[in-house]
Amino acid sequence: MEEELHAAGWMPGRNIDASAWITPFEAAGLPVHEAARTFLSEFGGLRFMFSGPGIECAREPFDLDPSECEGEEDLFLEWGEELGLSLFPIGQTREGVEFMAIDETGLICTLGTYAGSYGKVPQAFERLLLGLECEILGSQ
Repeated sequence: MEEELHAAGWMPGRNIDASAWITPFEAAGLPVHEAARTFLSEFGGLRFMFSGPGIECAREPFDLDPSECEGEEDLFLEWGEELGLSLFPIGQTREGVEFMAIDETGLICTLGTYAGSYGKVPQAFERLLLGLECEILGSQ
């Protein structure tokens, strides 16, 4: 897993300024929490561009760029309300078919016609990179 993280541009101690991603969502009414700030400063901007068979499902590309979620603020607010979570955008997967979020505890979620959880880092990266199914939290 660490090899894939390095290939995407991550390195231990990575700490980038995430304010350009956070500010537009705050202005749109999404509350930002410390888990989102911490995650984006370490992993924001990373792209994992691969595909192919995984252990339980196909491995899909994903992009940790919250700007890919702009205009979808209502989706994060609605799912957050339904699940009782404070969800903040962190990127997209399946080429924009699903969006990714982090809750205030560090839980990485996928949102679309259903909501699923990949767990917290590092488990979330393992599940995404190995092609393991997410845990379904709800569906529309």
